[in-house]
Amino acid sequence: MDSRVSQTLGRITSAGRLPLGTVVTVLLFLFAVQLLGAATDAAAPLLRQVFFRVVVGDAAALGLSWLAAYALGNGSVVAALALSLFTADVVSAPQLFLLIAGSRLGAAAIVVFIGALDFFQKERYTLQESVSLGLLAFLLTLSIYLPVTVLGYVALPWLRDPLGALTRNWSLGVRSLSVLEPLTAAITARVGPALTFCLAVGLLFGSLTLFDRLLGTVDTETLRERFFSRLQRTWVSFAVGLLVTGLTTSVAFSLGVVVPLYNRGYVTREELVPYVLGANIGTLFDTLLVAVVLDSAVGVAVVLELLVVATAVTLAALLVLDTYSRGVFGAYDRLLDDRRLFVAFAFVLLAVPLGLVLVPLVTG
Repeated sequence: MDSRVSQTLGRITSAGRLPLGTVVTVLLFLFAVQLLGAATDAAAPLLRQVFFRVVVGDAAALGLSWLAAYALGNGSVVAALALSLFTADVVSAPQLFLLIAGSRLGAAAIVVFIGALDFFQKERYTLQESVSLGLLAFLLTLSIYLPVTVLGYVALPWLRDPLGALTRNWSLGVRSLSVLEPLTAAITARVGPALTFCLAVGLLFGSLTLFDRLLGTVDTETLRERFFSRLQRTWVSFAVGLLVTGLTTSVAFSLGVVVPLYNRGYVTREELVPYVLGANIGTLFDTLLVAVVLDSAVGVAVVLELLVVATAVTLAALLVLDTYSRGVFGAYDRLLDDRRLFVAFAFVLLAVPLGLVLVPLVTG
């Protein structure tokens, strides 16, 4: 009898841990965003001077955020930093667009670097075992976000105002959590903008890491049985990737759930392509939330434009899925079959963002 009661209490406690933890994590995330905004506003004059010295031209903003995603290991944090810089009038709207786009490219490439390091440090793994899914996910991201970056940047002057009018009244209520402003202002005044900035970034990392750990307690077997068994259907696979990533705001979780299925051969790479494309759109939802929390109509419009263009390009790819997949798989197979080509490719992933930042500095 006692054991049954203990088991029942254990199940109740386990069931309540996820929703309670989710509420705490969301509140911590929202507070971190508000604190980051307060710190950026206070340090805006200094940040503006530093930014203008480092970033010469809009292309450098793309390279800077790409590299920042490498350094921080998290594209969502870089996107949040970009939005806070925009609300403090440190960056322009075109630069904000490129900063967010660069954060997505950098975040996707991180997995490739991790897999490559794992391969060169632990020879017991083959190159394919080390970077297989990460490389596929990056090539899919690159093939979508490169045209999205170009098209979105060119179209921004025409789309920003209509989207800004559409999103002007978007709010979380209570003046977008302005109730936290006295606390964030007090912390900034007490410890200074620099320490507050570091604290805010740490809290952002902490909230996202905590949420990933909470998601680690989810019964992924049930998810696989109910949802991922239907990945054979292109549009269902796309919708599942979009919803799982959008609701969890975690690409690590959405890809982590499907990794065992892919590694064991239950899901083919052809079936995985629409899922990853959907995940690449869903990962922008947390950035959109940050823009809403910071109460920036233009910031929301810029993120929404990136979301709209990314969706349009993705849908176009899905309409010619066989042709699109063959192109991606061709590059994927060549990189895995030729070690020297893969090393050169990894070098390019580092050289391109560095060049975007350094070349304008040297020539300017």
